[in-house]
Order: sequence, then structure tokens, then C-alpha cells
Amino acid sequence: MRIVIFEDEPLLANHLERLVKSILPNCDVVAKLASVRECAAWIKTKEHVDLILADIQLSDGVSFKALELLDDQTPVIFTTAFDEYALKAFRINSIDYLLKPIEEDELRHSLLKLEQLKIKYANSHFQNGLASMLEGRDSSTKYKTRFLVYSGKSMLPVQNDEIAFFSKQEIIFLSTLDGKQYVTEYRSLDEVQELISPEVFFRANRQFIIHEQAIDRFETDYMGKIHLKLKGENPPEIHISKDKASEFKRWLER
Repeated sequence: MRIVIFEDEPLLANHLERLVKSILPNCDVVAKLASVRECAAWIKTKEHVDLILADIQLSDGVSFKALELLDDQTPVIFTTAFDEYALKAFRINSIDYLLKPIEEDELRHSLLKLEQLKIKYANSHFQNGLASMLEGRDSSTKYKTRFLVYSGKSMLPVQNDEIAFFSKQEIIFLSTLDGKQYVTEYRSLDEVQELISPEVFFRANRQFIIHEQAIDRFETDYMGKIHLKLKGENPPEIHISKDKASEFKRWLER
């Protein structure tokens, strides 16, 4: 098995290589790359590997920027200290998402999972069944156009074009453009994010998902962090990290 490692800490990269080789003695770690720039350059060479072990926070940004350049189905196991990227990670050929410090048993389980998936997807019966299931299905994703929220003992529908943002405190709230706040039945913002269109909603951070129509203006500080000003009276302070700033600007001006 040919493996490449994305990791900006040399000691951690070497440790991960030792773990892999203790599990797969015959594997070949063909490269250990520390920056998004290096990873992107390597991906463009189209060198074949069987697996990418990728940290998310690299020396010059997040590895997603490089991994989005992949034009094949190279599987990825993420090895990171950050749990907030898990949802996005599973949209990029992800096999598993391991939080540091990486334990050998966890990595062994992920590699076994990879092998089992290879066997499963190579099975012609599975492939034919999947094709039959998808045949004739509308390929466009259907997102929710309204949400049910609690108002006292009753529930009422709120249309998408009335929503300013979703927020997480102890529970998930929906706030409207006219300043009303409602309790929802959702357990996490990750759950909400799966139901809404990324064309009009943006996940600002762990606490907020905002609707584009709620944005009044924003400022960028000297550290590269974005500070959002929303419409309405007494809007909450919403900050977007430097790592997500470019993504936010692209989303806003698309």
C-alpha cells in the first residue's frame, strides 16, 4: 500500500509513519507534506497512492484546499486535533476522522474499515443494487423550504426567507429577520446544516449558521478574522475565523 501523509509537525508525522508501518509493515510512505502549497503541488503530479492520512490544520491553512483538487477517489483518513471539521471531512472521500493523539488501535480499525469498503464496493451485486436504487432518482438535492418551531405550546412554520440565523446555546434556536427567536427540535447545527441550501446559508462557526439576507456588512481585523454585522436591532456578535474567511468571501460574492 502506498501512503502519503499531510502533517506540519515533523514529530507527529514521524510518529504516524511508525504507527502505520507497525500495522502494515510492507506499506510505502511515499511523502510527508507540511503545507497546503506542498500538498496541492503533490496532488497535481497525479502520483498514485492508495491512501492519504491528512491533518486538517497545516502550516499555511487547511488541507481541504488541497484535497478539493483531487480528481480521483483516493481515500482519506483525517488525523486532527479539531472536531469541528468532521462534517466537511466526510464530503471528501473520507474513510475516518481520528482525533489526536492518534492511538494504534484506532488507526488499525480505520485501515480495516478501508479494506472492508474496498471489498464491498468491488462486489458486483452491491454495485448493481446501488445503480438500481439510484436509477431514475432526481439527482438534485432537496433542501427544506420551511422549518417547524415551538411557540409556547404550539408549533408554527417559518419560511426560509424569514430566517436570519440558527444558533446553538444549550439547544438550537431559529431567529427571524424581525427579531423573533424560536426553539427548534434539532439537536445540533450539523443536523440543520444537512437540511439547508449552502447557496443561501453559511456555517460561520460552531455557534451560528447565517442566512445571506441577514448580513448587513462585515469587517476584517488585522489577524484576518471576519466580524459580521447583521441587520436588525441588537444582533449577536458573529465571528468567522481566518481559516474560513476566504471561503466566506467566495460564498458571498458568487
